[in-house]
Amino acid sequence: MAIGTGMKVKIRIGPVSLDAQLLDTETARAVYDLLPIEGFNNVWGGEFYFEIPLYIPADTGATCNVNVGDIGYWPPGKAIAIFFGPTPLSGPDGKPVPASDVNLIGKVTGDVKELARAKDFNPIIIEKIKEE
Repeated sequence: MAIGTGMKVKIRIGPVSLDAQLLDTETARAVYDLLPIEGFNNVWGGEFYFEIPLYIPADTGATCNVNVGDIGYWPPGKAIAIFFGPTPLSGPDGKPVPASDVNLIGKVTGDVKELARAKDFNPIIIEKIKEE
């Protein structure tokens, strides 16, 4: 999947602010069109997730094979998921594993390890980065 041209976003949670780039997919474009969005930050191990006002079913590329820094859309919860470390389903390798398949929509381009500092903060906000 290709990175979407111009679909740059900022993720803000408490003291943490990181840039990310969305992929060029139907789900990513639908999420981008909703921005800015704000939600209640739920923490599931090394994953943040929050519900958004959008339902898109799992796409043909939906997967549980994610990496630290990936951003997914989780259809069962109508939620954005941001992976920054091991989740409760992770194996000994510590690679994040979502609760079920996600549509991959992007990748954090900043230091994803910074997200660990934001576990106790709300809300989570994702907004478009305006190109100058």
